[in-house]
Amino acid sequence: MIERETIQEIVRGYEPEKIKVGVIASHSALDTCDGAVEEGFRTLAVCQKGREAPYVKYFKAVRDEGGNLLRGCVDEAMVLDKFSDVLREEVQEKLRSENVLFVPNRSFSSYCDVGKIEDEFVVPLVGNRSMLRMEERGEERDYYWLCEKAGLPTPEKYESPDEIDCLVMVKLHHAKMRLERGFFTAASPEEFREKSQRLIRAGVIREEDLQRARIERYIVGPVFNLDFFYSPIGKGEERLELLGIDWRFESSLDGHVRLPAPQQMTLPEHQREPIYTVCGHSTATLRESLLRKVFPLAEKFVEAAEKYFPPGVIGPFCLQTVCDANLNFYIFDIAPRIGGGTNIHMWDGHPYGNVLWRRRMSTGRRMAMEIRRAIEMDKLPEIVT
Repeated sequence: MIERETIQEIVRGYEPEKIKVGVIASHSALDTCDGAVEEGFRTLAVCQKGREAPYVKYFKAVRDEGGNLLRGCVDEAMVLDKFSDVLREEVQEKLRSENVLFVPNRSFSSYCDVGKIEDEFVVPLVGNRSMLRMEERGEERDYYWLCEKAGLPTPEKYESPDEIDCLVMVKLHHAKMRLERGFFTAASPEEFREKSQRLIRAGVIREEDLQRARIERYIVGPVFNLDFFYSPIGKGEERLELLGIDWRFESSLDGHVRLPAPQQMTLPEHQREPIYTVCGHSTATLRESLLRKVFPLAEKFVEAAEKYFPPGVIGPFCLQTVCDANLNFYIFDIAPRIGGGTNIHMWDGHPYGNVLWRRRMSTGRRMAMEIRRAIEMDKLPEIVT
């Protein structure tokens, strides 16, 4: 792991008035860039060739002679052959020379080797570098491990398919789209075996991944992605903030649930199992009487992260939860960085963030505001790793 002091020394050498906000051009990059320009920063999107059009063309920033933004939000697009080329030394040197603070998103830690991010990416990250690895299920200290240490509720885990006695979710990678899900449900050991073999034959999952799959109780209820923010530099104020809530559209699951049950039963084998690939998001709010239940979840997470992944949470994080019939929340996934659904709130802001800050407050803008506050308070080294 790169020593934090090394990164802090780099950021101390930055020119505050020339700081740029950089991000991998995918996932939540538009939210990050939109928020950055709202707070007066220039932006740099690191693109992969063939996927650059939204950033170099359609959302490109246009400014007048005085530098005032007229449209768009991406000031500069760096187009590389692969996202992982951002790890090349000459690219890192360019980022540092341009005073870039890099915002890690899921595409960054998916397309770039996490070990190399930890040990070789010598560019200041706005967030906790050491927490990115915990997203990988199966790591010794993944988010399930941290939830157990923190006493956070998660769906019950089944050690073997033979233990299945109710509806379960089986979590594993998709066989071909390695960054996507090959999830499926089953309600008995027999259904598990029948479905898994069918999906293996169809090329959706692989036998070796099935052996490492996590089997957990399927909790029937709505899904809420809780978009939080934690400020390590807050002074005289509550450092934990609930900015907003989103939920996701998944293909082809959302198409399946729109079919009447008799029609679902007539689908041919290759269409029968839904695919859980996230393809979009929408916004949500909670019944106000339930808000009191979600803040303790975030507080426990922040406390445990500080203990086991020092310096702890810096900036945005997302607790992905499901609410059961008794209105209890269970965490089934955690994003220790900006969540994947925050684009739904760019420009208009998150409902709760707007109320808290009395202005439009998306996650992207809240991150940029934290950078601005850190500069003004001379605490920029405290928000980077």
